[in-house]
Amino acid sequence: MNFESAKSLCRTFPGTTESTKWDNDLVFSVGDKMFAVTNLGEATGMSFKVDDERFLELTDRPGIIPAPYLARAKWVYVEHANALGDEEAAQLLRRSYELVFGKLTKKLQREISGA
Repeated sequence: MNFESAKSLCRTFPGTTESTKWDNDLVFSVGDKMFAVTNLGEATGMSFKVDDERFLELTDRPGIIPAPYLARAKWVYVEHANALGDEEAAQLLRRSYELVFGKLTKKLQREISGA
């Protein structure tokens, strides 16, 4: 998982905003709801939401742990770039976006999608 490519991918999702939180974290959100978090500057890890049924599978892999403070909401933290391939990481980030987008109000979803 190339963390810089992952950040670039997050920026392409409709309605995505970036903000700095907790002094050193770059947060990607849709509708003011976080879907991915990494550190500012050169990314050395990334957290994102996953489907409930994938949480245990992913956290059983070396280099992926339950995300601190967010594990109860089924977020994982990818510690090492080699823990995920780029294609799988892209699928997981897109799914994280979709999970968060799906929880937004229908009105906000329409505004973001331009429908």
